[in-house]
Amino acid sequence: MSYEEKWKVLADLLIELQERAEKIPADVMHDLRSAKTMIQVLKADPTHIESISRIDTYLRRVESYAIFTAEKHGTEIVEEWLKKLKMEKRGEKKEKKEAASRFIPGVPRDKNWVRIQVSEDIPPEDIKKLVEASNLSCKTQKNGYILVYGSRENIKSFVKGMAEKFRGARNG
Repeated sequence: MSYEEKWKVLADLLIELQERAEKIPADVMHDLRSAKTMIQVLKADPTHIESISRIDTYLRRVESYAIFTAEKHGTEIVEEWLKKLKMEKRGEKKEKKEAASRFIPGVPRDKNWVRIQVSEDIPPEDIKKLVEASNLSCKTQKNGYILVYGSRENIKSFVKGMAEKFRGARNG
């Protein structure tokens, strides 16, 4: 189960507890928010390993409180929520996941982007000509890629143009 899925289940459990007139302590809500923040940090930078232990700690505290509090309302509720958590752990919940946008420094939030690896078949000059023709912006990265960004429609036309050019270079 991903951390985000577990976070969602625990958030839903806390909402149900609030609907049952339970007052959720501020430290539990703080742990839930902190877990969400750390999940976003981990998504943005998967190499930030310290985030994993902090997320586990926050989620464990929230889960402990939520399950303990749910026991006041009967074992059926606890079993139902533990079942949901276990289903998430086994990955049985088959919901369509939305694509997680990755944070790319220097690219405005409202822009879509694609990275193109520079090669012998497609030199950077050709990529930059297509970028200008597609009304997009680009940045050359140190690792041999060019980051191209702009509107979704322009990115689509750029990718089509790259595919045609690459097909031509490969078949030619």
